[in-house]
Amino acid sequence: MGELIDLAQRREAKQLRGARGGDALRAQLFFDLSCPFTYLATERVERAFAHVTWTPASSETLQRRSVADDTETVDRLRGAAETRAAALRLPLVWPEGFPKQVPAAMRAASFAAEQRRGGAFVLAAGRLAFCGGFDLDDPEILAEAAAAAGLRLDECLQAGGDARRDGAMEVAGRRLLAAGADRLPVLRIGRSLLWGEQRVGAAVAAVRQSSPALARG
Repeated sequence: MGELIDLAQRREAKQLRGARGGDALRAQLFFDLSCPFTYLATERVERAFAHVTWTPASSETLQRRSVADDTETVDRLRGAAETRAAALRLPLVWPEGFPKQVPAAMRAASFAAEQRRGGAFVLAAGRLAFCGGFDLDDPEILAEAAAAAGLRLDECLQAGGDARRDGAMEVAGRRLLAAGADRLPVLRIGRSLLWGEQRVGAAVAAVRQSSPALARG
């Protein structure tokens, strides 16, 4: 049987390849550090674009439920993530307590984004969680991510305890839901909004193909 062709993805890729260079090399990534698919996508996104706006978003708000409450859903998520990690040849180690949320790490990521260190923090946090299996809300692990991103430890830990930051992440999740998204990560390139690791990966590949001399990596 031949390969199933996703026509929607082909149209999206064509639109992205036709984008003007400057627009195609700027993106916004909505992420949740507790999500393995965020980890699987972020390094490719960081390499492909000259500028990325890193925006933490609540996956629970987007999906209107807590995945941790459904054992069957957790098992499916683990299986799907392990399959994708194998296909991408990326390590995948499940963090302690998965699939619990990591509010302190997400607040720290919000702070990192404000300091223009969002990419470095998200990449470091993803590796600690899904390559090392560490709990990102452990202050010692959070400190390692902060150091890797070049952030002041005291400011990062203070941000991690600031629950006022949660509201913006919930708003981001609601807006993505209203736009039709149903999972993270979500990538915005110009007017195009793509959600799910595989669609994000296809968009990254299209951008790198259209602007190989300008894209990173």
